[in-house]
Amino acid sequence: MSLDPPPIGLFGERLLLRSFEPDDADEIFACITPSLTRFMAWEPSPSRKAFAAVWRNWGTLAEVGSDYIFVVRRRDGLFLGLAGLHRAGSRTPELGIWIREDEHGRGYGREAVAAVAAWASRDPAIQYFEYPVAEANLASRRIAEGLGGIPAAERRDRKYTAVIYHVPRRSQ
Repeated sequence: MSLDPPPIGLFGERLLLRSFEPDDADEIFACITPSLTRFMAWEPSPSRKAFAAVWRNWGTLAEVGSDYIFVVRRRDGLFLGLAGLHRAGSRTPELGIWIREDEHGRGYGREAVAAVAAWASRDPAIQYFEYPVAEANLASRRIAEGLGGIPAAERRDRKYTAVIYHVPRRSQ
C-alpha cells in the first residue's frame, strides 16, 4: 500500500505535522545543534548550503514512497522539530523524531511519533515499527516504551550503542 500524507497534515492533541517544505529549512537548521545530535546517528550540517543538500533529497524520497519527513509544530505555529517514517513500504518501517532542545520534556516527541505511527498503520502490511534509540537516551526510550515498544535488539552505531525497539501498529 502506498502512503500519501494527508494534504492538511497529521494531527496530535497539541500538534500539527505536515510534510517538509523548503520554507521550513531555516527554522530546522537553527535548531540542529551538536548537543541535540549527540544521540543521533548523524551530525549537524556545517552550513545552510550543506543542509540544503540534505533536505533537497527529502521530497524525492517521499515521491518514491521510501521516507517521509514531517515538520512538527505546536498548533500555535511554533516549530518543534522533525518526525520521520523511514523504509516506508517495508513490513517494519522505522520511526524517528527530534524535538528542539528548549522544548524537551513536554511530551511532544511521543505525541508526534504516535501521530506518524497511527497514519502509517493504515498500511496493513506493517507488522511493527522499529524505533532505534541510543541506549543512554532515556527520554527517547520512554517514547518507545510509552507506545508499547519492547527492546528487541542492539546495534553498535558509530557514536553509541542503539537499542532497537519494536513498536506495535497503532489502532485507528
